[in-house]
Amino acid sequence: MSIAASVPDTPVASVAEAIARMEAIDAALPAADGVACFNRMYLAVIQEVNSRISAGFFADPVFMAQLDVTFANLYFTAAGALGDLAAVPLAWLPLAERRDMAGIEPIQFALAGMNAHINHDLPLALVSTCAALATSPDVDPHFADYQKVDELLDAAEQSFRESFETAAELAADRHLAAVADLIGNWMINDARDLAWTNCLLLWAVRDEPIARGLFLDTLAASTALASRLLLVAV
Repeated sequence: MSIAASVPDTPVASVAEAIARMEAIDAALPAADGVACFNRMYLAVIQEVNSRISAGFFADPVFMAQLDVTFANLYFTAAGALGDLAAVPLAWLPLAERRDMAGIEPIQFALAGMNAHINHDLPLALVSTCAALATSPDVDPHFADYQKVDELLDAAEQSFRESFETAAELAADRHLAAVADLIGNWMINDARDLAWTNCLLLWAVRDEPIARGLFLDTLAASTALASRLLLVAV
């Protein structure tokens, strides 16, 4: 199956549909593909979040489900453009360009995808969700629920890191040690803290087209730069 076939133009409308689409992407891409490495991590996280939504883990499950869907659709837009690099959003371009480059480890691909999705897409998804549900970021319990996701994402990231570190210890390889140093500089909790701050900034300028455009351009460029640093072949 091609990546284009697994990512249709129609946005998903539920978390279940988002999970199904990620499963289709996983089936369509080779396991070593850089986007596939990120997709596997994302799929594990969204499945866990979905189970927590159903279990009453979040104070406002409607908001969290809407956020998950809006957030996932931004990733699907990027994934659907992989066949035409000119159409790939700037924040996702480094991963799209280097997804089959030799010398880059799966953990680097996964974290570069998380960097693009969290640092760039998450503030946009939060603002869009608030607008769609006629609420705002500072209304309770949005931030508290947002923080609850941190522990789920932190566990997923830590699992990837531990798997990588085990390989590094067993191999005692300078190459893997260099990668460990590289990825150790990117922390998911810091990224999500910054994403929330950027959400508040974006919300404040949502009705000012020039300021909003300048902010989004800067956000995309800075996110892309961070991904390029994560995707150095070492």
